[in-house]
Amino acid sequence: MDPPPPGDGLATLRSAGGLAAVKRGYTDGTRRLATRWITGLARTRVTPNALTIGGISLCIAASVIVYFAYHRPWLLYWTAAVVFVIGSILDVLDGALARHGGKATPFGAFLDSISDRVSEGFMLTAIALVFAREGNDIAIAFTIAAMAGSFLVSYARAKAELLGLKGDVGLGSRAERVVVITAALTFAPWGGLQWVIYFLAATAWLTVLQRVLSVRSQLRRS
Repeated sequence: MDPPPPGDGLATLRSAGGLAAVKRGYTDGTRRLATRWITGLARTRVTPNALTIGGISLCIAASVIVYFAYHRPWLLYWTAAVVFVIGSILDVLDGALARHGGKATPFGAFLDSISDRVSEGFMLTAIALVFAREGNDIAIAFTIAAMAGSFLVSYARAKAELLGLKGDVGLGSRAERVVVITAALTFAPWGGLQWVIYFLAATAWLTVLQRVLSVRSQLRRS
């Protein structure tokens, strides 16, 4: 069997390296911004639990707005996007605030992981109900697949780390899913909601596969 052309392999490496660089830049920038916010929050009386409750409440509120967005699509979808982003940011900052203030506890970490699933679950359920109202069965199926894939991404990481392995590989982590869902709401008035959900489902399951293969590779090297 002939070896693959050198150009093809080089293109693949460049593509993978480019995607990794984008994610690394995005993650580093987000962490720097979060550090600035946490420093300010640490000087206040805001508690990590308050941020968790606030984040969940805002994400649930955003999902309710999405369900009723057919009344005024432009206003309500974009309002839902803003509310969801703010709620998701609070959901990220709670753990960072706990660590920064020396208030991190095992139960807090456990509660934080559950709150992430609740936030995504409510939003994706609301989107599925929107498709159900429109009679779009294919989009409903993909939304359910996106939800299952998103949950499995986090579960795969948790199980990998329980084995003492690196489990945060792949492009479809929590932060990236928040960006994609926000994009789905932003483009919903133009009819782009279903297409972004298709993309979310594909990337979520691709990330699950990446993490499974990564765990397998790490176990073989150990």
